[in-house]
Amino acid sequence: MMITSFNPMIITANADDIIKTFEALGFERRHEKANIDDKTGSSVRMKDADGFHVDIAQVDVIPQDMTSIKMNVRDFDEAYDFLTAHGFTIVPGGKITDTGSSKSVTMVSPSEYAINVAYHFRER
Repeated sequence: MMITSFNPMIITANADDIIKTFEALGFERRHEKANIDDKTGSSVRMKDADGFHVDIAQVDVIPQDMTSIKMNVRDFDEAYDFLTAHGFTIVPGGKITDTGSSKSVTMVSPSEYAINVAYHFRER
């Protein structure tokens, strides 16, 4: 499986405050996606001067903040199958999301750490 990036991700119902905190730490917004899955969800990718990344996802229905690992891959199905074979399941209430430019899902391990798998379409 080819992983193209691997970094922390914060899933929250209060993204604005978290984004401001990371901006104060020197991170800048690099990429933003709004209205994910025709809903109010959004995602912001941030980067600092040393090349560190953090993704912050706004999910209005989450009862408390959740920290996960964001893993961008070249083959979504391969990554999904790999994690499933290792006991991962889609988070309760979650689903595979296809925005037209990317496909993603948040999965949780048997010990309850989360990985958000994302694939960005090269050609479609």
